[in-house]
Amino acid sequence: YSHKTSTLCHSKKHALGIRAAAKHLIERYYHQLTEGCGNEACTNEACGSSPGFQRMDNNAAAIKALELYKNNAKLCDPHPSKKGASSAFPENSAKGAHNFSACSNGKMNHKDLQPAREDFRDLNFLTEEKVYEILSLCSETEDYSPLIRVIGRVFSSAESLVQSFRKAKQHTKEELKSLQAKDEDKDEDEKETASGSSTAMEVEPEASASSADRPSDGENNVQKFGPVEVSVDIEAVRRVYDKLLSNEKIEAAFLNALVYLSPNVECDLTYHNVYAADPNYLNVFIIVMENSNLHSPEYLEIALPQFCKAMSKLPLPALAKLARLWSQYSADQIRRLVETFQQLITYTVISNEFSSDNLVNEDDGVVAATKCLKIVYYANVLGGDLDMDHNEEDDDEPIPESSELTLQELLGEERRNKKGPRVDPLETELGIRSSDCRKPLISFEDFINEPLNDVLEMDKDYTFFKVETESKFSFMTCPFILNPVTKNLGLYYDNRIRMYSERRITALYSLVQGQQLNPYLRLKVRRDHIIDDALVRLEMIAMENPADLKKQLYVEFEGEQGVDEGGVSKEFFQLVVEEIFNRDIGMFTYDESTKLFWFNPSSFENEGQFTLIGIVLGLAIYNNCILDVHFPMVVYRKLMGKKGTFRDLADSHPVLYQSLKDLLEYEGNVEEDMMITFQISQTDLFGNPLMYDLKEGGDKIPVTNENRKDFVALYAEYMLNKSVEKQFKAFRRGFHMVTNESPLKYLFRPEEIELLICGSRNLDFQALEDSTEYDGGYNKDSRIIRDFWETVHSFGQEQKRLFLQFTTGTDRAPVGGLGKLKMIIAKNGPDSDRLPTSHTCFNVLLLPEYSTKEKLTERLLKAITYAKGFGML
Repeated sequence: YSHKTSTLCHSKKHALGIRAAAKHLIERYYHQLTEGCGNEACTNEACGSSPGFQRMDNNAAAIKALELYKNNAKLCDPHPSKKGASSAFPENSAKGAHNFSACSNGKMNHKDLQPAREDFRDLNFLTEEKVYEILSLCSETEDYSPLIRVIGRVFSSAESLVQSFRKAKQHTKEELKSLQAKDEDKDEDEKETASGSSTAMEVEPEASASSADRPSDGENNVQKFGPVEVSVDIEAVRRVYDKLLSNEKIEAAFLNALVYLSPNVECDLTYHNVYAADPNYLNVFIIVMENSNLHSPEYLEIALPQFCKAMSKLPLPALAKLARLWSQYSADQIRRLVETFQQLITYTVISNEFSSDNLVNEDDGVVAATKCLKIVYYANVLGGDLDMDHNEEDDDEPIPESSELTLQELLGEERRNKKGPRVDPLETELGIRSSDCRKPLISFEDFINEPLNDVLEMDKDYTFFKVETESKFSFMTCPFILNPVTKNLGLYYDNRIRMYSERRITALYSLVQGQQLNPYLRLKVRRDHIIDDALVRLEMIAMENPADLKKQLYVEFEGEQGVDEGGVSKEFFQLVVEEIFNRDIGMFTYDESTKLFWFNPSSFENEGQFTLIGIVLGLAIYNNCILDVHFPMVVYRKLMGKKGTFRDLADSHPVLYQSLKDLLEYEGNVEEDMMITFQISQTDLFGNPLMYDLKEGGDKIPVTNENRKDFVALYAEYMLNKSVEKQFKAFRRGFHMVTNESPLKYLFRPEEIELLICGSRNLDFQALEDSTEYDGGYNKDSRIIRDFWETVHSFGQEQKRLFLQFTTGTDRAPVGGLGKLKMIIAKNGPDSDRLPTSHTCFNVLLLPEYSTKEKLTERLLKAITYAKGFGML
């Protein structure tokens, strides 16, 4: 028994030896065909170095290699220049060579199967197998210097990296069938060998796209945009990094190579236009960015900043291709790329003292890393949940130009941005917008860099944004890295400068025409007729001279003495909103469950009323006021150019959404069980039913399991778009009258637009206390100030809102929370019976020094509860 077992084991080893030897031979033939022996005077017709040899692709070479093996064809001796690279597979060991010489009668000499030599000086590119072969040799001798030298040479040369880790193409089904047919005369072992060989030489073509862990959204986007073809095998690169980065000495080789590589790559891209000559040059950036240690401290000082500068020089088509490729990565891989660039930005910011004299905009490393982060940002958008098909048609009537335009032309000051709002060039190249993405691969907040926001001089950055010179970089061109507070400040500068510009133009115009000077948008209204007065005045301005809407708002309540430095405008906005959203008027419907308003499709109000609301929202943003409006998110998405879809019903019409969702998920027979048709019914203001056909003859078309998706899509289209089309277009037109020249759409996403208009719903009064300043003899340790904050913190939510309304003119926190409010509490005389008063324009609370906490509480509550109107103080 023991003897038989030994014989069987020996037979198996013998068979394995044959297979290994055969596999080795086929690989030798393959490399002879694709690379040649290196002898330019070679006479072997089946060698790539032969003068008359006709080049073939990898598939044809694999088939030819099998034929040569079957015919026992001649193999060239490797030329000295090729010996270091002639055996590119780790299976080419001395043991395999011995098995072949013992078991095969081929025309090979024993010397052809010697172990790979340790002289790799002529190795100009790397493959995964070659790396493993060198690593194996180094492990045996415990001397890694040959591998370190090879990595240093290849990874410091763009030409070598471009040729490294290339993918081999996969055989077609027809070629595989042809191989099997030709192999029928071979024994079973040889067939297995051939199969193993072809497998060994093939790499999945889509491995570079990380298909194994790509999320389903990424797969959908591959179908939408097509797969991104690159010649580098990214999975192989990842495996190589995993093997090598655990060795500290080898890791240092990557670091040093990158320091040498980056300046040369930057030079190539800046002066030699290398990408246009060879698109495979992109492989350099793909390979380097797979290094998972790039964000470690060793790289942040020199290597990574230089590499980012090189990457930022890529032409627009290359940036777009890189974004599309990375969009097929998994969320974890995208997050790793984001962290790499964020680490560099944060490290540089905290390591330097940036100020108005030493601007962060002038730091090449931070600027380059931000530009590189933009590529990942768009990859994150592309790889997310995209909705590119539902765009609002921009068919509004053109907003009439003002008569001032002629004067501006005479003065050489034509209105800027006449071609429309600014659009990022990479966004245009990719054919997408940030608003097309409903849910990115990773959160948009991961792209915000708070340390950078803290040191950014926004007035200077805004200047660079408007001037648009190549020498000065503005972070407003990469708004994803800025938080809403910083972006809001940029918008504030833009609004104020436009207001001053309109005021100056008006002054010049009045001099030329001899008309009365009117530098402000003046509204004089009666409290009892605020809507009528505002509507008439704003409609007149919109028709006659819409440019006046860009002037600073100045509101005056008839019969009141308040001077509008901001506070009067705040109350005006609040009263207009209260009146417009009054449910008795019927312009909007109100959902009790969501506490949100929606356009009433059967409203009796004319379009002018809805235009007024749009103007009011635009003016609120333009004049930095917060409104207490409650719209579902779909309204802001529609303002940004996206139509409402079924998914938007979830927050605008939750009951309907759940019903339609149940319909889509119903497992029975929809037609028989539900008996629904493509005709739906609505009710008007008086409760009368209104029928609407989603399709022509909809009452005769039953909803079935097959067409229910179509029914749901048409239902949502009707509810969110068609039924309120007239009202919403008027609303959007009013909004654009004020914001059409603003960078609003460029800087903000829909959810941030809501934050701009409505402010934050989170009232953190501790943050307000921490940011409050004191005047007139008070300080934070004064007895009455301590009593004051104890009192305010004890208020309920409604009383806190009343306090904010009394002090600031609005009951909402600004963008960034109450900590950004900068309230001032000033002493207003000694103890007395006077109530506290406020300058809402400047967020100043005038507080007498009350003798007791009880008196303070009583006087403050009375003031905030009954305060209304303005008087001269």
